[in-house]
Amino acid sequence: MRKFIIPIMVIAIIVALYEQVSAEKNVYIMVLAIVVFMMGMMQLSAKTPSKNQDKEDENV
Repeated sequence: MRKFIIPIMVIAIIVALYEQVSAEKNVYIMVLAIVVFMMGMMQLSAKTPSKNQDKEDENV
């Protein structure tokens, strides 16, 4: 899954930067690129364990 998410995030970043420097800025494309990037970050960070997970397990 990571092999699929990371290239899509890179493409979204490139599109957002290209729209930023263009003469006519399309806000919808920039918002869509940011949303795609953030969704990818959420997918990648969802697999990262919490630092407090051990403490929560001890309290149960």
